[in-house]
Amino acid sequence: MNKIETLSTIKIQYSSDLYKIVDCLNRTLKKDDLMFGLALDENDDKQAVFTIYRT
Repeated sequence: MNKIETLSTIKIQYSSDLYKIVDCLNRTLKKDDLMFGLALDENDDKQAVFTIYRT
């Protein structure tokens, strides 16, 4: 069973193009066992939560 480890999480100002960066990082660094996530902050829709994982 593969365990996903959270390496870093940061809140940043939301922008509609952020998903493009996350998609690019995921495509480029997948072979290095890295995965990137992006979600809206539950309490503030102007903030995004960017997370880096090791898979």
